[in-house]
Amino acid sequence: MAPVVPPAPKQRELCYEAFAVLHSGETRTPVFVAEKLNRQSILDADEKRSDKFFADARLPQGERAELSDYKGSGYTKGHMAPAANMPTPTAMDQSFSLANMVPQVARHNSGPWAKIENDTRKYASRAKGDVFVITGPVFDQSSVTIGANQVRVPSHLFKLVYDEQTGRAWAHWQANADSTKVGPPISYRELVQRTGLNLLPGMSQND
Repeated sequence: MAPVVPPAPKQRELCYEAFAVLHSGETRTPVFVAEKLNRQSILDADEKRSDKFFADARLPQGERAELSDYKGSGYTKGHMAPAANMPTPTAMDQSFSLANMVPQVARHNSGPWAKIENDTRKYASRAKGDVFVITGPVFDQSSVTIGANQVRVPSHLFKLVYDEQTGRAWAHWQANADSTKVGPPISYRELVQRTGLNLLPGMSQND
């Protein structure tokens, strides 16, 4: 079943070869990005990184981030569906859509967040079946914006991992900050409480 999120204006669904985005035209970022990983997809994910970021023309101009918003902002373009997960050259190119990005603190992006992404790949490569990964930003009242299009900077990021074979789910919850370190994951129930997003309908929130 598809994730259940509170209705909001300017939300649009975008499908790519290896991931799907629910995009917010208000924050100019994803609400969440969903991927399906498994042993084969990880084995195939050896594409050369393209690094060609682009604004997604499928989004109205007033609802999307532009490259100019990030330039000189002090934030990196943080992938929600990581480039290193992409199993084909087309998927690799598509992962650099700004619709798959949030403004992320550089030290967080290249440090603890990169470790979480790598650990998730390692888990998927060992799993007996499909592993669904849903990643997204969280904003608080004091969230700042960057650029002329006012792309919102998340206070936190989450990465929810669901192993279809075992029925287990857990989430990584990270402050978008220089001082962030990798900590223990939180439960799915805790993630729902913190975000208000029911990303796995039918999944018990007691786990």
